[in-house]
Amino acid sequence: MNGNESGFSLGGKLRDLRLKNGLTQEELADRAELSKGFISQLENDLTSPSIATLIDILTLLGSSLKEFFSDDDESQLVFTPEDFFEKESDGVKITWIVPTAQKNELEPIIVELADGACTDADIPHEGEEFGYVLQGEVEITVGDRKARAKAGETFYYPSDRKHYLKNVAKGGMSKVLWISTPPSF
Repeated sequence: MNGNESGFSLGGKLRDLRLKNGLTQEELADRAELSKGFISQLENDLTSPSIATLIDILTLLGSSLKEFFSDDDESQLVFTPEDFFEKESDGVKITWIVPTAQKNELEPIIVELADGACTDADIPHEGEEFGYVLQGEVEITVGDRKARAKAGETFYYPSDRKHYLKNVAKGGMSKVLWISTPPSF
């Protein structure tokens, strides 16, 4: 019995997940370093990916093998540091503390900024952003407006203008719990 006879369509489920993430086949192909044709064949169940390729695609779509092949009722409720995913460059460390959040309505991350470091400027997009400064002090730039928030303070803004954070703590690191809706990191 093939996958379609059992009622499960790998391609259909991948397509649904891609659409839920708001990506075109071409955008997913570019991010996964695959061809658009391959993504199309996958979604139409005309080819099967290797496990490594499937894991790469699912990671880009904010999912995992376990989550992809399980029922929604089984979704993870608690995340530990072993589940977290980190990326670091140019004095900015981002930790995805709910690594499958791209499929959800909001995406929480921890941003650590070295002395004087800035996050990449986000271009205007739909949604809202909230931050809670855990350590240090940051300057928040939204369009032409600038404001500062220090440890224990929060910030909030609609994401419809270019925006970024800069560490302005004197000689130290700043750390922020940053939540975006919809997911954009």
